Amino acid sequence: MRTLVLWCPDWPVIAAEIIEGVPARGPVAVMHSNRVLACSQAARADGVRRGLRRREAQGRCPELVIVEHDTGRDTRAFEPVLAAVEQLAAGVEVVRPGVCGLAARGPARYFGGEEVVAEMLVEHVAQVCDVEAQAGIADGVFAATLAARAGRLIPPAATVPFLAGLDVAALGRPSLADLLRRLGIHTLGDFAALPAGDVLARFGFDAALAHQLAAGRDERPLAPRQPPPDLDVAQAFDEPVDRVDAAAFAARALAERLHQRLAAHGLGCTRLGIEARTVHGEELHRTWRHDGLLSAAGIADRVRWQLDGWLTTAGKRSVPTSAITRLRLIPDGVVEHAGLQLGLWGEAGEERGRAHRALTRVQGLLGPEAVVLAELGGGRSAADRVRLVPWGDERTVIGPGEPPWPGRLPAPAPATVLPEPLPASVTTADGTPVGVTGRLAVTGEPALVTVGNARPVEVWGWAGPWPVDEHWWAPDEADRRVRFQMLLADGQALLLALSGGRWVLEAVYD
Repeated sequence: MRTLVLWCPDWPVIAAEIIEGVPARGPVAVMHSNRVLACSQAARADGVRRGLRRREAQGRCPELVIVEHDTGRDTRAFEPVLAAVEQLAAGVEVVRPGVCGLAARGPARYFGGEEVVAEMLVEHVAQVCDVEAQAGIADGVFAATLAARAGRLIPPAATVPFLAGLDVAALGRPSLADLLRRLGIHTLGDFAALPAGDVLARFGFDAALAHQLAAGRDERPLAPRQPPPDLDVAQAFDEPVDRVDAAAFAARALAERLHQRLAAHGLGCTRLGIEARTVHGEELHRTWRHDGLLSAAGIADRVRWQLDGWLTTAGKRSVPTSAITRLRLIPDGVVEHAGLQLGLWGEAGEERGRAHRALTRVQGLLGPEAVVLAELGGGRSAADRVRLVPWGDERTVIGPGEPPWPGRLPAPAPATVLPEPLPASVTTADGTPVGVTGRLAVTGEPALVTVGNARPVEVWGWAGPWPVDEHWWAPDEADRRVRFQMLLADGQALLLALSGGRWVLEAVYD
């Protein structure tokens, strides 16, 4: 289906300007999980890029204004843009805050062509909302979104060639893209050439959906079929809801009901319709899309963001003008879920959903930091490379563009990294302590290793030293050390470090 997508560049930055008054013309960066999520044109001119850590971004641009990411803020600011688009065309769907799509056929026939309607929407949004936007048209939402980022209108027969030349990063799945690159697959055309059955068996259902997108087969068009009405869930409020916190509470309960009802029918939701009725009888409707299957938490988040946008603009726009009295969730797009084959990491299944709910509840009781996941990142030592990320936060995959980190440990990585290094000693056969000169020459052959109060163990083999000289420009933070890998007679392999004449045990190899 011919699809028109409207994309607002650097939307998190623009939303911060609209809601919080942050000057978007200056150097601004929106941070998420301590990394740059979006930045202004002025920040890019100073070398700031998406994915940079906060410290590195501030080092490249000392005048950088830092704003924390807030999806609710992005949604609130985007609601007037959606209202402006709906003044010219019906059936607008939210892909994400800053990106919306609609079927191109109707508006193109009414206004006299796809190029004409694209220009009209861009100009109308600029005039009504004072927001810059780009339009793209292609076959399917995925291709149209990429076309909008390039500001292109792809002819009907050219969508597949257009996608084939793009990098796999365009899929928006960093972990999958990183895995494909390591397998020698760098473009969407290479990925689309793989057999669909093999992709599903090896990588799981989410990768199979991505494979369809890469091949130009968008299975969820903008004109969906209507699912059975008994899948809808609704709630009427005795007291009209006019506060965001009350709306968020109601959204979570409705999301759980909808997710359980879909699971009972063996279905998963890929497109969510949100309807609301106000005290004055106004009917509000908005549709949200998602590339994969929406979990209960994903449904709740989108409902909360949308209600936040509606309630924040209440009284400032023509609609809505009052509080909400009824809320209804409609699974506009559903796929068969019960018969899906599990991926190697188990994307689907009730057990995984139960684990998600249990971990989320623990976080609600003890705080976000109570449940964490380990994530590999950049760094020279084993401890630096491991970062603990709260459950539910975005995880970052280190790709080929990561800095080389001179002095980084060679593969394989140690299996156990000690939270605190243990004191150790390394001596020659006659008991003389082993050291390293300024020219990285070992003062003696390592023969015995003692960790803490344990008995000495004979060294069967060793490798090193590998020097590390960090923060040499800041004497208070400077760290200069050398590291060794040593194989002991008891079969253990250790990672030891020598700094200031003191040996410590940093990690253990299997």
